[in-house]
Parts: sequence; C-alpha cells; structure tokens
Amino acid sequence: MARARRLPKLRVGLHIVLVDGYPVLPKAAVSGLLCRHGAFDRNLARAGTRFFFLPGIRRQLAMEIRAQFEAFRATGLPLDHVNAHKHMHLHPTVAGLIIAIGRDYGVKAARVPSEPAAVLRIAFPHEHFPMPLYRPWVDVLRRRLQRAGLFVNDHVFGLAWSGGMVEERLLRLVPHLPGGVSEIYLHPAAERTPALVAAMPGYRYEEELAALLSSDLRNRIAELGIRLVSYSDLATPFTNT
Repeated sequence: MARARRLPKLRVGLHIVLVDGYPVLPKAAVSGLLCRHGAFDRNLARAGTRFFFLPGIRRQLAMEIRAQFEAFRATGLPLDHVNAHKHMHLHPTVAGLIIAIGRDYGVKAARVPSEPAAVLRIAFPHEHFPMPLYRPWVDVLRRRLQRAGLFVNDHVFGLAWSGGMVEERLLRLVPHLPGGVSEIYLHPAAERTPALVAAMPGYRYEEELAALLSSDLRNRIAELGIRLVSYSDLATPFTNT
C-alpha cells in the first residue's frame, strides 16, 4: 500500500474473497461461511448453492462483503475496480450484493471474466481452448453490471493460462487482441515463497513479473498502437483500439 501511495498511476482494485481464503470479520460472525478449519469453503459449487438458498448465509455474506469494502476504504487508496476470487461475482447473489454494497463505496467498474476462445485459437492454433461451462453467466453478469451503471471490460485474458502468462505468450497474444477493452491479468511475484507455492502450485510468478517488466513487450504494445489504461480510464471516452 505504501508503494501504491507513491505511485498514483498504479491503480488498485478490490479482490473480494468469499471462497478458498479467510474472512475479514471475526470467524464467529460469519461461521456459516466457514469450514471446520476456519477458512471459506474451497468447493465453489457447494458454497454457491448455500449462498443462493440459505437466507442466513446471505446475511453473513453481505456482512463480509461490506467488511472487505471497509478494509479497502481504510487504506485511503482510490478504488479503481472490483472483482472476486475465483470469479465468484459470476454468482447472481454475490453480484447483486457487490453492486448494492459497492454503491456505498464509490465502485465504478468491475471485471467481466470473458475470454474469447476464438482469439486464443488464432494466436495459438496448436492448443485446445474449450468453451467454459460458465459462459452463459458471463453475459448475464455483463448486462447486470452495465444496468447498474458500472464500467466493464470487453474481454479478459489470463484464464486459460492462469499462472503462466509469461513473456512469450504475451508477445504472441497482443497482435491478436480484439477491438475494445481487454484486461490481461497475471500473478506476479518477486520470489517463490512457501505460502505462494502452497496456495497456487505450479504458477510461474517470477516469469510473470519479468513479462510485465519486459521492454520487448512494451515496445510491441507501442508498435501495435495499443493504449494502456486502467478501469478508471473507462469513464473517459477514447478511440476503439
């Protein structure tokens, strides 16, 4: 956070965690969301079913989402956008709560996890990219966020190679980016710690950081006329590049 304050162009968003993580609130306050070891459920289908059908769970869910917005507000940083761990904001209950609670915290933009397989097949013709099962929910989420007045991206890249968005892949991908706003997300880190390896085994953290720092990639982006923006910039009209 100190670095983000020194670098105001480094726009920071809120990554809401409701599965596969730990709550902000005391465990007793959200016990219905937790497993025996005090963490959120790692089974997304089971958690999503409980979010939808159990009113008591939804109340605790709303409390925890608000607490996470409050935690972000306490940093003093401007809120650039919001998304959710494991893309749980695709869940209609979670999406509704984020939209409703987010209004109190000035949220203006959110990620739509829509990765166009057709683009990936062109850039990487020898790899297989199946259509995700949650694809219908992506379109529902997009319409819902836009009706709420939030800015959204058109495309996202990083799903198919989560943890493996290395320089070579990015250099092959960027010439094929479709028109509109594309988010490319990575999981960079300066070193491989035991905690990171336990949470996300197999992720190529240092290589992803190197990709973000790559002068070859930055030069290629400039050559292609791609404009680098943050979610906050979506409030300002710009040409479709």
